[in-house]
Amino acid sequence: MNSKGNGKPPEIIGRDEEKDYVVRRQFMFRLNLFFFAAFVMFGILIVRLAVLQFIDGPELKLMREDQGTRDVSIPPFRGNILDSDKKPIAYSTSTQTLTYTLQAEKDKQIAIDMSVKLSEVFKKFNDDPEAQMTPEEIQKNMDLNFRTNTISVPRRIRSDLSNREIAYITENREQFLGVDIVEESVRNYSEDRVATQLVGYLKKYKSAGDLTKYKEIKEKNDPVNKYLQEETVGFDGLEYMYQEQLRGINGLKTYPVDRTNKVTGAPVVQPPQRGNDLVLSINRQVQLTTQKAISDQLEVLQNATSRPLNEGNAARMGFAVAMEVDTGKVVSMASMPDYDTNIWKGGSVPPDKYEPIKNFVTNGTIRTVFPNYKDPKVQAKHTPSLVYLGSTQKPLSILIGLNEKLFTAGENYRDVGRYVFGSKGNEVTIWNASRKPNGNIDAREALAKSSNAYMSEMIGERLLDKYGGSKAVEVWDDYMKQFGLGVLTGSGLPYEQPGVEDYFHEAKTASNQSALVRASFGQLGKYTTLQLAQYASMLANKGKRMKPLFVNEILDPKGDVIEKVQPEVLNKISFPDAYWNTIYAGMSRVSVQGFEGVSYSFLRKTGTSQQQVAGGKLVENSVFIAFAPADKPKLAIAIIIPEGGYGGYGAAPVARKIFDAYDEAVGLYGTPKKATGTN
Repeated sequence: MNSKGNGKPPEIIGRDEEKDYVVRRQFMFRLNLFFFAAFVMFGILIVRLAVLQFIDGPELKLMREDQGTRDVSIPPFRGNILDSDKKPIAYSTSTQTLTYTLQAEKDKQIAIDMSVKLSEVFKKFNDDPEAQMTPEEIQKNMDLNFRTNTISVPRRIRSDLSNREIAYITENREQFLGVDIVEESVRNYSEDRVATQLVGYLKKYKSAGDLTKYKEIKEKNDPVNKYLQEETVGFDGLEYMYQEQLRGINGLKTYPVDRTNKVTGAPVVQPPQRGNDLVLSINRQVQLTTQKAISDQLEVLQNATSRPLNEGNAARMGFAVAMEVDTGKVVSMASMPDYDTNIWKGGSVPPDKYEPIKNFVTNGTIRTVFPNYKDPKVQAKHTPSLVYLGSTQKPLSILIGLNEKLFTAGENYRDVGRYVFGSKGNEVTIWNASRKPNGNIDAREALAKSSNAYMSEMIGERLLDKYGGSKAVEVWDDYMKQFGLGVLTGSGLPYEQPGVEDYFHEAKTASNQSALVRASFGQLGKYTTLQLAQYASMLANKGKRMKPLFVNEILDPKGDVIEKVQPEVLNKISFPDAYWNTIYAGMSRVSVQGFEGVSYSFLRKTGTSQQQVAGGKLVENSVFIAFAPADKPKLAIAIIIPEGGYGGYGAAPVARKIFDAYDEAVGLYGTPKKATGTN
């Protein structure tokens, strides 16, 4: 029995083995075919991936980046600046502006064709010749060469669209691809010119980018916060100082675009947020009275034919600041002449309109301003807004002398009308006004009679004897700065100047003695009107240097108060009451013009400072400080009229009108006083 074949014959066994072989061969063939097919498929996939990555990849990446959305910022609506009664001084109104967004970066012809269409629309649907634009003018605004904008930034073509223009473009929108009509704000200023230079003005952002504040903003790329090249921003005054509060936050238009950056649908709009409002401390009635009082006084001085008013014939400018003694709030600040700030509407001024007013754009109460003479040689012969204090320095000089124990309040001094100092052969004579001798006087009478001789010998010389050399000048300077003279007032106003301390120069070029003698009666420190007002308020409140404030409160767009500005004491100097009472007694006796018949008590000091101009000529500046009421001071005033002559005649009458206006509008004694003839 054959066990190997399980009993099968050999021929049957052979057929079975052959059959198994065929099955195995077919299986192997199919298996090899499967692996081959898989190999081919994976090979194709790998090749395709390589093509996608290395050949098609950059193009696909570009398509991915180009397709999506385009964000376009909408400038916000600027907040208003209001007077103390919340009536507008600077306010924004809306206008309809046409913008154009380039449809293709490389195909300028699309934009050129659109400029022709728009020019035809302007001509057909607007009768105002100034509103009509040539295609070339429109192309210039389109910035086809990308000098100031990228492709995604809408180009501002024209504002103040007429209703007919808006209707036609809206009804035929499919013909004006890339054209958009947006609402913009236009800055307006009150026609009565309230505090023109204090409020400031706006310029286009692209022209203001060099200012410190805007250099920092340039770093922002966020479309919600970034500034737009064509929007207007604060360039001076409170418009600049409170730019962040007034501006608001951008809106956003998000457009769907294709890979060529063409808009493919309607935008999603996120509206802008309006800026906050400023409520100023400026009282409109007092401010307008201040401005008119200066203008009227300049006219009086220029046309005077007899002494002493004709000493001010050359006066061309005047400056005044009225500041509340206990709060530091500025109720009026005038730099005259002023101008109509509305010339800045749109963010720029043509040269022919700017030239006549260029000297009046600057706030002369805080920095140097020259009278508007076209010839520089003529202008150099006239004094600017920063002047020596003259005799308004003397109340502080007396305080220094008393505090340094240089004399006592009742100590007698024989005033012969002059004081002579200097080495033998180089003597210098300091004269009193009109060379008048005052006889035996004490500190009070020296202040009342404005004795230069007393100040020179009793304060200048004795301070030098006490400290010696440059140390004495440094002690003097320290007192000046504690009273806000020679340092910034802390107001925060842009471009404010700290003054000029010529006594240091005099000490180097002449002598310490000359520096202290001349400084003691107000001839070696040039200061601004705001500094002088801050100094006057310190005399009134017995040594508290208050930060000048221009804003009472800040309101959100709904009118709710979000910040109430609080008074701030910058520094305080303590003297015995007896010292203050000494200067008050002297200031109460100062002879002054223009205050006849006033119903309130007041303390004052006149000043007539001399300054040398080109050609060696000496000119006299009219300076005046005062505060009222005398027993409980409420308001301090400083007046400077360059080349106005005697302070008691040239400047004092302006202060009288300001006090009266404040008494009527606010009240020197706490309640407004009714105007004469009113119910």
